[in-house]
Amino acid sequence: MNAQGNELVGLDRAHIWHPFTQEKTAPDPIPIASASGSVLKGFDDQEYLDVVSSWWVTTHGHAHPAIANAIAEQAKTLEQVIFAGFTHEPAARLTAALSKKLPGDISRCFFSDDGSTAVEVSLKMACQYWLNQGQKRTRFVMLQGGYHGDTVGAMSVGRSSGFFDAFANMLFHVDVIPFPDTWEDDPDVEQKEHNALADLDRYLDQHAGECAAVILEPLLQGASGMRMCRPVFIQKLNARLKEANILLIFDEVMTGFGRTGTLFASEKAGVTPDIICLSKGLTSGFLPMSITACTQEIYQAFLNDDFDHAFAHGHSFTANPLGCAAGLASLKLFETEQTLTKIAAIEAKHRERLDRIKDHEKVEHTRLIGSIAAFDVKAKNSGYNSEVGPILKKYFLERGLLIRPLGNVLYLLPPYCTSMEQLDRAWDGIEDALNDVV
Repeated sequence: MNAQGNELVGLDRAHIWHPFTQEKTAPDPIPIASASGSVLKGFDDQEYLDVVSSWWVTTHGHAHPAIANAIAEQAKTLEQVIFAGFTHEPAARLTAALSKKLPGDISRCFFSDDGSTAVEVSLKMACQYWLNQGQKRTRFVMLQGGYHGDTVGAMSVGRSSGFFDAFANMLFHVDVIPFPDTWEDDPDVEQKEHNALADLDRYLDQHAGECAAVILEPLLQGASGMRMCRPVFIQKLNARLKEANILLIFDEVMTGFGRTGTLFASEKAGVTPDIICLSKGLTSGFLPMSITACTQEIYQAFLNDDFDHAFAHGHSFTANPLGCAAGLASLKLFETEQTLTKIAAIEAKHRERLDRIKDHEKVEHTRLIGSIAAFDVKAKNSGYNSEVGPILKKYFLERGLLIRPLGNVLYLLPPYCTSMEQLDRAWDGIEDALNDVV
């Protein structure tokens, strides 16, 4: 590493506290100087193929010129304005374009800052929706293993993910039903779905009138290990909630913007929720921004002559014009670059390479949806704290691959610009790891 890189590591070690990191035992962070497409470049000129989209945010590729130029042009005109009582062109055009893509009657967009705050907004929105109609509904239901962010409300509806034991006393009560996670050739999937829906039925018999909403990650639980479920389960769950008059919230922070092969996972699931939470791919990773989008029916419940019916929530950088410009440019790229076609090609390559390893003695529970391929590595212990995770991560970094295992779960979730040659390189690295270090 050159002198500048060493200086940055020293400054980092002196002042920075990294996320999801045990700072005492963690190795020095890798300073990145630049990025382009699917490749990150360090100060020592070492290149890293980013096949996890830098925590699942980068859709069209790093430093995409169309998005970079949109941000630069917007910065010359308007960089920020209070969004209470004001509006601006990037926000208006982004929400209009997005509303045409969202399912059903979801066409009202509330801006906030990141995925966690998008979820916080959805919970408060659902609770006040009922209150504004004279109903006190304060119970929420999550699916076991769901993860929805790290603020208090988001942690509460993600408490079964196992990440938040240290904060248990801060969290409000949330009811939990099973998540029927499945994989290819799973002989028990129908029984798991039956059991989960039976649990939901029992819950609704007792608490339907108290429940404000059910929140879930549609088709794919990301942080809990790329756990997948079938569309038919989501459809049956939704039918029960409609009959019981309970809101359904889709957390599409990770699954939105093409990850599952359609623009939104709700399309692949065949279900239109009442509220959708969006972030990550919203700006293709350029700037932090989120949107909580809802139906017109929910929006109408907040309209009244009295302020006490208004949604009293906001953030300093709500609808930041630079983020909106990035979001609008990113959304346009799905059309101009035929991005969903690229995702289909990525899925086909994943299929080819998963089939090559599915019978490997160290591989089980292969699964695939859109641009996301995953499998479990057979190890002494499983879960997020599996000892095999750090070993694999180090192995990949030494070979110029940014692959970040979730414990013993290996997955690829590349930017959509990733070439087939680059994907083969990543899969070759995975095959070598299975043979060399697992």
